[in-house]
Amino acid sequence: MPEWINACAADAVEPEEAIRFDHASKTFAIFRSPDDSYYCTAGLCTHENVHLADGLVMDHEVECPKHSGAFDYRTGEARRAPVCVNLKTFPTKVENGRIHIEI
Repeated sequence: MPEWINACAADAVEPEEAIRFDHASKTFAIFRSPDDSYYCTAGLCTHENVHLADGLVMDHEVECPKHSGAFDYRTGEARRAPVCVNLKTFPTKVENGRIHIEI
């Protein structure tokens, strides 16, 4: 059964940045778009299990820091080789200045 997890303060994530969030032995990446929307994906690249929060975030994409594959963090879509498997995404909401993710 899905549950909402209090992940972090909304202001902890800068626009076009990502932060890592670990919960129950899983790693997530939380993103803030230029229009102040928040998104959450699985935190590891589907190609090499590298932390995506360490990658470059720009134009609604996150680039894996290891091999430069890219994903659309809004949808999880694999956008540039060598990645070819999409990321899992998770619903987000902001309440009282905190980001919550549904897992």
